[in-house]
Amino acid sequence: MHLSTVETVLEYEILAPTHFCFNIEAAHWPTQNIVSERLAVSSGVSVHSFTDPGSGNRFFRFDASPGPLIVDYKADVEVFSEHIDENLPETPVSQVPDEIFHYLMPTRYCESDLLGAEAQRLFGNEAPGISRVRSVIRWIHDNIEYKPGSSTSTTTAQEVFAQRSGVCRDFAHLGITICRALNIPARLVVGYVWFDEPPQDFHAIFEAWIGGRWVLFDPTGMAPVDRVVRIGTGRDAKDVAFSTIFGSLRMTRKEVNVFEHDPRGRAPSGIESLQLAAGAPAVAA
Repeated sequence: MHLSTVETVLEYEILAPTHFCFNIEAAHWPTQNIVSERLAVSSGVSVHSFTDPGSGNRFFRFDASPGPLIVDYKADVEVFSEHIDENLPETPVSQVPDEIFHYLMPTRYCESDLLGAEAQRLFGNEAPGISRVRSVIRWIHDNIEYKPGSSTSTTTAQEVFAQRSGVCRDFAHLGITICRALNIPARLVVGYVWFDEPPQDFHAIFEAWIGGRWVLFDPTGMAPVDRVVRIGTGRDAKDVAFSTIFGSLRMTRKEVNVFEHDPRGRAPSGIESLQLAAGAPAVAA
């Protein structure tokens, strides 16, 4: 078990009336426990929160008027490791559960139909099972350069495969795409995790449905998957964006912090929701 303190501070200058939907809170998930958390937003907004029953993703929405806006989320979260059997088999398509089946389909960022021939050429002759997914991970890690600024918010897996560079989201999208092209259900996971080299940021990995269960993989190799504090789970990045904005604004600050602790020094439990005066500094828990 690992205990992490995670925090996101977002500041904006709102230029016109704007509606926000954020997905930055730790998810309610079987492998993690939210020990304490606090959400603070600028005063004058009315926050509506909800949880997606299928994914466990937590969202909060509100309208904001022109002027400065601050959003500050902080939580202490325990993450529990799971044993992974390295002999897990692939599940035949006919036996994929109904609720998992849609994770086999091509999506906007994961064009598994367009990369099907390449996936078969590279991995079609490998023995089915978790070892084949591990081979996909190794190939991506060895052939795709981690290069900040080499992709945009609209870059797809096919484009990453062609240009041979991207960031964590692109690595995960490519892993998902190749797995789906091999008839292995796969989906995107975003969360918080501590990196050896700052700056900290949200991190994207993916999980594949192997042996009747979801197994996490990180093609970047940047952090252990069993320490990721899960925020969102979805078909691709459009399902798990940290913010969805309808309006006009300018982001003035984005800061993500992650600290790992000795579990014996865990923080006291509790949940707190605050409002901040517009323009005032965010208050840490």
